[in-house]
Amino acid sequence: MADRKILTPDATHPITIGRCLSTVVVRKGSLHIARTGSALTLVEASYPPVHYVPRHDVDMSLLERSQHTSYCPYKGEASYYSIPALGEAGRNSVWTYETPFDAVGGIAGYLAFYPDRMEIELAD
Repeated sequence: MADRKILTPDATHPITIGRCLSTVVVRKGSLHIARTGSALTLVEASYPPVHYVPRHDVDMSLLERSQHTSYCPYKGEASYYSIPALGEAGRNSVWTYETPFDAVGGIAGYLAFYPDRMEIELAD
């Protein structure tokens, strides 16, 4: 990773992480994947907010570790999971930063889900 650029959030590319005040429910049809009152919401620059769910509130029996990875210069290396029950839509549909950079260290141990592949609901 020494050849990869590492950037720190700043005024030109802000990143904030805060506790989500709603219960976050992740599902696809009748398949319930996660439910938590302890999610974090990460807001990065002009991107839509992303809800990160603690691993212990995810039904990990539905997930299968993938070989896919990606890199963000602000957050670090992301690892992925697939949800086989969702078929192609479930492929690499969950990501996590297991050792995120210090600026976003709070998301370690949390998982995020692609909202175009499953339903992510906020309930009061």
